Amino acid sequence: MTQSYLTSNIASRFYARWLNADPARAGMAAELAELSMTPVDFARLLQKETEAGMPLQRAMRRLRNLVVCHLIDRDLRGNADLDEVLRTISEFADFAVQTHLAALNAEMIEAHGTPIGNESGEPQELIVLGMGKLGGHELNVSSDIDLIFVYPENGDTQTTSPEQRPLSNHEFFVRLGKKLIAALSEITEDGFTFRVDMALRPNGASGPLAASFGMVEEYLIVQGREWERYAWVKARAMTGRPSDIAILEQIVRPFVYRRYLDFGAIEALRNMHAQIRAEVQRQEARHPGRTNNVKLGRGGIREVEFLAQVFQLIRGGRDVSLRDRSTRKTLATLVEKNLLTADEVSQLLEAYTFLRNLEHRLQYLDDAQTHTLPANPDDRLTIAKMMGFTDVEAMLEELDAHRAVVAAQFDAMFSDKRNGQAQPAAAESPAQTALSHDDGHEAIEARLSSLGFDDVPAAAQRLLATWQSPKLASLPDASRGKLQALVNAALPQIAELTDARKATLGRLLDFFEAIARRAAYLALLTEYPHTLGRVIRTMSASDWAAKYLTRHPILLDELLEDRTLNAAPDWTAFAGEVQRQLDAANGDTEHQMNVLRDLHHAQLFRLLAQDLEGTLTVERLADHLSALADILVDATIRAVWQTIHSRHRETPKFAVVAYGKLGGKELGYASDLDVIFLYDDEDQEAPGLYAKLAQRFITWMTSHTPAGILFDIDIALRPDGASGLLVSRLAAFEKYQATSAWVWEHQALTRARFCAGDAAIGARFEAIRESVLRQTREEGTLRTEVCAMRKKMHDAHPNRSTQFDLKHDTGGMIDIEFIVQYLVLLHASRFPQLTADIGNIALLKLCGDLGLIDAPLANAVADAYRMFRKLQHQIRLQGSDRARVDMERVATQVEQVKALWTATLVEGVTG
Repeated sequence: MTQSYLTSNIASRFYARWLNADPARAGMAAELAELSMTPVDFARLLQKETEAGMPLQRAMRRLRNLVVCHLIDRDLRGNADLDEVLRTISEFADFAVQTHLAALNAEMIEAHGTPIGNESGEPQELIVLGMGKLGGHELNVSSDIDLIFVYPENGDTQTTSPEQRPLSNHEFFVRLGKKLIAALSEITEDGFTFRVDMALRPNGASGPLAASFGMVEEYLIVQGREWERYAWVKARAMTGRPSDIAILEQIVRPFVYRRYLDFGAIEALRNMHAQIRAEVQRQEARHPGRTNNVKLGRGGIREVEFLAQVFQLIRGGRDVSLRDRSTRKTLATLVEKNLLTADEVSQLLEAYTFLRNLEHRLQYLDDAQTHTLPANPDDRLTIAKMMGFTDVEAMLEELDAHRAVVAAQFDAMFSDKRNGQAQPAAAESPAQTALSHDDGHEAIEARLSSLGFDDVPAAAQRLLATWQSPKLASLPDASRGKLQALVNAALPQIAELTDARKATLGRLLDFFEAIARRAAYLALLTEYPHTLGRVIRTMSASDWAAKYLTRHPILLDELLEDRTLNAAPDWTAFAGEVQRQLDAANGDTEHQMNVLRDLHHAQLFRLLAQDLEGTLTVERLADHLSALADILVDATIRAVWQTIHSRHRETPKFAVVAYGKLGGKELGYASDLDVIFLYDDEDQEAPGLYAKLAQRFITWMTSHTPAGILFDIDIALRPDGASGLLVSRLAAFEKYQATSAWVWEHQALTRARFCAGDAAIGARFEAIRESVLRQTREEGTLRTEVCAMRKKMHDAHPNRSTQFDLKHDTGGMIDIEFIVQYLVLLHASRFPQLTADIGNIALLKLCGDLGLIDAPLANAVADAYRMFRKLQHQIRLQGSDRARVDMERVATQVEQVKALWTATLVEGVTG
């Protein structure tokens, strides 16, 4: 709160005039001085005036003057903070509009009948939209109010008496709107309630005063301009039925909030701001005394609002938490989303509070709608003292400091990055070196040669193919220009790479061609040049990463901030965010499916970035990818269950069990999920309901949506395989494992674990698993079965190349996994610790420690498995489906694996 050095009657000429006009007002002011006014107080005070015989319009104006003077007094005494001032005057505006509209609507219905919708046959009501600061509950004390009038349907009024003259709904609501404007803004002996500005309505001053939903929708789709998106962010319905308001929001939302990340909003707001600043400078040049505009000037209130709203326009389509109409609440959300730092937002909020308090004090002088420091020295000193300063210079010094903070952050976001990019070479100017789509083969080759590219002809041909592609030829000039600039910025960065220049150029051009029609992505790379560098480094490091980014360009957003990109995963927080976003999209299946995919892609890409930087081991990466999958499986099960309307309980007694790579926590980037489904529910409808749940789960996971797929699902390991039921009752699963399962199914069980769903079923499964694995087995029979299955798998994956297949060839990863599975099945009856789901490497070492196999050889094979997984991972990152290497690289490790295989599955083991 800001404590004034002056009392209200001295600081504010408006307050003094109001106080002196009626001796009773001093007592009224004193009575209300300690009260923070609410709509209940407005209603009580208005009723007091109207019951005394005063007409509504005059009573409302007198109430408005009382409310304003009350706020002046509480603010200058230090009893009200900025939040109270903004909230109170905004709530009073709502009260005034709602009260007048109710009275005027009743008069109109009495004269003309009730408006009825053509389509619904239902009575129609006028929706008054509060725009700007009113929409955000952040109105100025002496501000006008920006309104838009809309109504749901066209039609005609329905009369009930001959005296009523019917009107079309449109004419009814236009007349009602005019009456409302007059009731609020006409100047009388008591002043006005609020000045009303209708300029933001569709087609502005040339458009109709009231518009139907159909007209609003057509206007926004066909004619809506970029600056109107900014305006409609704040739109808030002050009147109307909730069901109608919900329909209107569905119409407006796609116009304001794009489904993709819309970085084109930066340039649009930059241009709008430039026009506003130019107008302010013209006004200041004409009137030199009107300087220091705290709203529209450099570092002013509007720049803070733009900073908040640019993030809303960019990201609000994908994150509902960024759709709040309040500037202050939005800034706070930006910290939670790691879009601005806590210090940055703290400084912005401090500046915003200072600027808004100063703006109010400028208006307190005469209840004038002004944002400029007065030219009169005495008035300036009065303003300074109202702000708690003893002189004007001290106030201006602090004002300048706050504006400098705002301006610096505004420039960091909105400065034109295209004018500040580093030049490709110090000795060359852009005009001499930049390529364009009109350049021929020779010019491109010359440029690439000067940058030091290898295989220049092939690289030039690849770039020329992009320049001449029909897709680029049909682009708007602005997009083609941005793409051309991005290519020129990228070429010297690619040239600095030590190798893979041609491959990186090809991957980048593939990416550019994929995003060429998405102006928002071109805008992102233009506005954030450092992101282009990260894209290039990513594409140089991994062909798989390049293709992944090309398929999911929305992930460009993940490359913007080191803080987000390099942060260790917080899986608890991630699970909460998944659930929050699913809850926000409740009832919209397609949206929920896209939410899951988008969150998965973003988190996977962060892990990929850390992987390419070398900060994650293969084992740690697999742990993270498995944890990510667990969370998404669990969230999907819960979301899908809510879509089954015939469900008999709120929480399903159903569990997902993971096998294979997910079960062993060895998941890779593109791994599918091997799962089975269990339930334990005696309800007679349970089998059908849980089968439906499993089917929908698979559909949610595997369906192609605009965001791609989530995971491929493999359910072949369920009891009885392809001929078995999709879901298994827990008791039936237990019986099957004990009496009917093949040895290979018990092998698979060594890598199985509870993944998601009902924890009690999960615990029962783990007990069943341990019991099965600890069965006593005849060594010879077990060895025969395991070897037969290994031969079957080997025959199914013949390797006709001269290279070694890390996974399938003899001495490779599957041999190691079979050795471990064999040892677990053979010895778990005596050593229960072998049933722990601790991974192949740890199990090998445990078997060595227990003396079941030669300990040094066990450690060597464990190291070999780690090496094979790392090599496989590196090869997959380069986009190869088959993980094969020259035998020379792994000959020692292969012989060690073969030796352990011979010792265990040929010669046999003793224990």
